[in-house]
Amino acid sequence: MSTENKKIPVITKIETQKRAGRYNVYLDGRYAFPVSEDVLVRFRLFKGSEVDDNLREQLENADQQSQAWGVALGYISYQQRTEKETVDYLVKKEYDPDTIDAVIARLKEELVLNDKHYAYSYVRTMRRTSDKGPTVIRRTLQQKHVQVNYIDEALADEYSVDQQLEKLAELMPKLQRQYRKETPRLQRQKVQKRLVDRGYSFDVVGEALNEVAFEMSDDDQADLMAPQAEKLWQRYRAQPESQRKMKVRQALYRKGFSGELINAWFEKLADE
Repeated sequence: MSTENKKIPVITKIETQKRAGRYNVYLDGRYAFPVSEDVLVRFRLFKGSEVDDNLREQLENADQQSQAWGVALGYISYQQRTEKETVDYLVKKEYDPDTIDAVIARLKEELVLNDKHYAYSYVRTMRRTSDKGPTVIRRTLQQKHVQVNYIDEALADEYSVDQQLEKLAELMPKLQRQYRKETPRLQRQKVQKRLVDRGYSFDVVGEALNEVAFEMSDDDQADLMAPQAEKLWQRYRAQPESQRKMKVRQALYRKGFSGELINAWFEKLADE
């Protein structure tokens, strides 16, 4: 039989599946393929419709996209996602690249997926609910493959230097309490390191530190230093005395104790 005379299959039955929104299509009395309600409506399929090979391929592709669309919407409904996260999720679900491209394009067109909005929302949320600074936030967004210009805009608009300083003013007393048993110099160094590690720049942290006093009386520092000095003195007891003194002195300097306090301890040691 020639191609021109080949009979085009006709839909003889459209059967509802147990799964909501899904249908089985029968051609010439035989099961042919499944479709979603979206595809059924979009292509105006009904009993008696002709389905040639070209239309059938379109229907199968459209149904694949419809399924992927539903999966993507479900994934996004729990929380905002980036384009890269959504693509990775659909790849994990084993959809083909053409289907994924089509679904992502539709999600972006309908503004369900918008990396710029995501960047703004993420920066705003992190500023309000965490102690993370801009550097850490930027790194996280970059790992999510958000465009750099979106990140820059969001940080500039949602996390200004003044807002960072307000956040640091809240964090500083907590950190000071953690390091209250350290010398003032060491307190400052450790607080600075913690804040830089959390994503704030050296300049912003330095400005915040200038508003804070790290203080401890000489007597308290001497009391703090004494057991540490004695421990170090015992640790280096096998060294010649000059080397022993030098190593203890260096170690105490690194801990933030002043030369005057260290000299006073050695004088007391000599008297004893």
